[in-house]
Amino acid sequence: MQNKSIILQNLKESTAEWTNRRGPLSDIVISSRIRLARNVEGIPFSPRAEQSELKRIFELSQQIVEEDSLFKDTNFLLLDKLTILESQFLVEKHLISIYHAREKRPYRGCVFNQKETLSIMINEKDHFQIQYLLPGLQLNNIWKLINEIDDEIEKKVTYAFSEKEGYLTSCPTNVGTGMRASVMLHLPALAMINGINNILKAISKIGYVVRGFYGEGTEVMGNLFQVSNQITLGLSEEEIIDNLEKVNQKIINQEQKVRKDLLSNSKSQLEDRVWRAYGILSSA
Repeated sequence: MQNKSIILQNLKESTAEWTNRRGPLSDIVISSRIRLARNVEGIPFSPRAEQSELKRIFELSQQIVEEDSLFKDTNFLLLDKLTILESQFLVEKHLISIYHAREKRPYRGCVFNQKETLSIMINEKDHFQIQYLLPGLQLNNIWKLINEIDDEIEKKVTYAFSEKEGYLTSCPTNVGTGMRASVMLHLPALAMINGINNILKAISKIGYVVRGFYGEGTEVMGNLFQVSNQITLGLSEEEIIDNLEKVNQKIINQEQKVRKDLLSNSKSQLEDRVWRAYGILSSA
């Protein structure tokens, strides 16, 4: 096992690549993410597994990371050994979920690369939750990268899979592709004109969910909205990505239009808000 202190210190000094604002439409799209839920055939889902079974999954994960060249630049942490503050730090870095940080079961792990674009949660609700993040709107690029990683892991283990249902997962809403794709949007203009609620109601009716900056169970802060698919069964991965991109493009178009209108018609009010905010920040 790698040295925990060194890994965390390096992480404190690094900046995640997905935050560099260099991706497509990065003036509105902060990041894109795809997460795949996977389980090993014949072993109960993590919340129901015995300690010996959790240990088996953890050791299997270690073996894959150590032997496969795809993971040569990754770090591996055992969450059992972390303090509450250290676990929360990983949440803030978007490397693990709040659930994974707070859960007390043994043999919880996290694998992540130097760029912080790839992370794999070990023994969360599922045996493996593989996540990939990139800046801007890049779902198709992410799918190519995460699919390669998923295929590589599947060479080493047999996934729990049903010809009828697809990938079997701890949460019923993930059954099928096991995929959750999401886009993090910054929508200050729509928020200023109170146009957000109508958009959220509309997309919720067609199978999408909106969460806060840290995903499930978190509230919206700073006009940052995470839009993700809710349906994983009956659609291919490509269909999920294509549909999500179309929905987000419509929201992006509306945000761009409102920003343009506000700059044309309410420039002085905008400048006043900016200077007031700057004044408060400067004297804080």
